Amino acid sequence: MTAGNGDGEVLFEFQRVGSYLRVTAIDAQTGVEVTVAGPATGSQELLKRTAINKLRFVQNKGGQNKEAKAAPGQKPGTKTRPGGLY
Repeated sequence: MTAGNGDGEVLFEFQRVGSYLRVTAIDAQTGVEVTVAGPATGSQELLKRTAINKLRFVQNKGGQNKEAKAAPGQKPGTKTRPGGLY
């Protein structure tokens, strides 16, 4: 399921796990992914909005700290994986 809100396309995945619903929101352009969960009997629209808000928060938080998180000799905005692999 997708939703366009002017900030780009967001992909949603809904997965029922027991008595709750797990919603994953993925920014189609950047690949940034977040997950939220709520009651399976609750509103899917509310969970979607919550996931979008969390996604935007994570993206904004990452944008403010890109320069500070870069390791010496590493380009700002790139992530380091365990063992120094990219």
